Amino acid sequence: MAAAAIQAPRSSSSKTESYVDNKRKEDIRRANIVAARAVADAVRTSLGPKGMDKMISTANGDVIITNDGATILNTMKVLQPAAKMLVELSKSQDSAAGDGTTTVVVIAGALLKHSLSLLNSGVHPTVVSDSLHKLSLKSVDVLTAMAVPVELSDRESLIKSAATSLNSKVVSQYSTLLAPLAVDSVLSVVDPAHPDLVDLRDVKIVKKPGGTVDDTHLVRGLVFDKKVSHSAGGPTRVENAKIAVIQFQISPPKTDIEQSIVVSDYTQMDRILKEERNYILGMIKKIRATGCNVLLIQKSILRDAVTDLSLHYLAKAKILVVKDVERDEIEFITKTLNCLPIANIEHFREEKLGFADCVEEVSLGDGGKIVKITGIKDMGRTTTVLVRGSNQLVLDEAERSLHDALCVVRCLVNKRFLIAGGGAPEIELSRQLGAWAKVLQGMESYCVREFAEALEVIPYTLAENAGLDPISIVTELRNRHAQGEINAGINVRKGQITNILEENVVQPLLVSTSAITLATECVRMILKIDDIITVRSRNGVGIVVSKDLKEDIVNVKRSADRIIAIKLVLGEEIVNVISAYAPQVGLGDGHKEKFWEDLEGVLLEIPKARWSSWEEI
Repeated sequence: MAAAAIQAPRSSSSKTESYVDNKRKEDIRRANIVAARAVADAVRTSLGPKGMDKMISTANGDVIITNDGATILNTMKVLQPAAKMLVELSKSQDSAAGDGTTTVVVIAGALLKHSLSLLNSGVHPTVVSDSLHKLSLKSVDVLTAMAVPVELSDRESLIKSAATSLNSKVVSQYSTLLAPLAVDSVLSVVDPAHPDLVDLRDVKIVKKPGGTVDDTHLVRGLVFDKKVSHSAGGPTRVENAKIAVIQFQISPPKTDIEQSIVVSDYTQMDRILKEERNYILGMIKKIRATGCNVLLIQKSILRDAVTDLSLHYLAKAKILVVKDVERDEIEFITKTLNCLPIANIEHFREEKLGFADCVEEVSLGDGGKIVKITGIKDMGRTTTVLVRGSNQLVLDEAERSLHDALCVVRCLVNKRFLIAGGGAPEIELSRQLGAWAKVLQGMESYCVREFAEALEVIPYTLAENAGLDPISIVTELRNRHAQGEINAGINVRKGQITNILEENVVQPLLVSTSAITLATECVRMILKIDDIITVRSRNGVGIVVSKDLKEDIVNVKRSADRIIAIKLVLGEEIVNVISAYAPQVGLGDGHKEKFWEDLEGVLLEIPKARWSSWEEI
């Protein structure tokens, strides 16, 4: 009692401040959840085989048609920080599993919706966050128990998994072609020394407009979307090829510093031309001496990698030339050919060459041409996929779809377990988590039960996008799973619930576990945020001058068009605004200081009584 008597009573103002602070935190948290859910709702209609596509028009006029969640979110200019976290979540899922980019965002949106319901019920955010963490760990255990092991020798199971990924894409009608391509591509680059690791950079996708997606095929070798440089009549086909990848130019040398040569008569001109010819001839003789008959020349940004004169002599030497090879392709090319890039003519030796049965320029049916290298000796563990399509939109979407299928097969190589699709894992997860919630005590039980219900968003959305009745479908799924049919899922093709595992609708276990883990992590981070602090750089200031009916309030001078006066008419009153902007990019420190000095000079002319605000923007 004495202690109670000593304690000073709180003032009403402190209560008010505490209330205001808590209210602000709640508003920030609610605003974050609403913004993040808006992003999830934007991609929700693209989920599943019957999901809708999005047409995205970029700032530079390009058009993208896709239903890939990662692509849609990457092109969205999201400004709200919490909403950006969902964009990053999709990127993380794409990096970890390659598929399920829409699923992970939809799950996160549903978890956020139910989290808001819990917060409104008075549950503390920390309790909600801890419950999510436990739910994530339990979910991984449940999904792992549902999974079916698969061997890499079981090619059919791998193809089924890749086909499931492709069924939700724009190019789904070509899944019977692209799925085996994806499987064969990944299996061909698996290193026996490290069978659990696959680097998809070893699978090169070359896009060539023309034909249809049906013309897409796998090439055991190299493909260049270029023509052979045969303007001087050089060969377009070489058998028993000795191939050099060079990073220097076959052209007359240039000085390191700018110099000018004054030619006074024709004799000197002839001498210069003769020296250039002799220099090029000397280079080609060194190349020919090694037996090289194919040159792949890296693109040069400073000057032509090969001149017309060089091409003339190379044609006489019967050397096939492919020029303007991009720098970022060199590593893949040398790994495939099992050769070394040559940076200087003095280092040109036979042991640095690659060998192939045939290098040829191939004419495609639509008039296009490519260069193909096949029969490579001691070929590295790489492969090339030539993708065809009627236009650039189809090509780009086919590439994205094939990349997702490759990632799915890579997931199965890394973690060799399959799990049913069609919403079956989520319904089973919801059922088992609901039962687990009854074992828990206190608020955790309440939270887990709420989140178990949130996971039903996947089958609900699949049914909704397929034009089915989502409520009746989800209710029937619950009953089927309660009876022990853990693989019962939505067959959107037939419009009914079937054993989805027998229907070959399968996906890698890693895709499902990654989606749950990443989604819960993202939601936990959003729930723990109670304030947003914006750090602004000093790019400029805006000064709003007090209202006045007089037109000539302030005499404002300009400073290099960076300080301007604007007169706004608000009703019957005139408001004069002085705004200033100092571009930071490319502006030296001296110019910045000059700008601020000029601005201060302007402000001195304005009575301080006329300022209503001065804020850095």
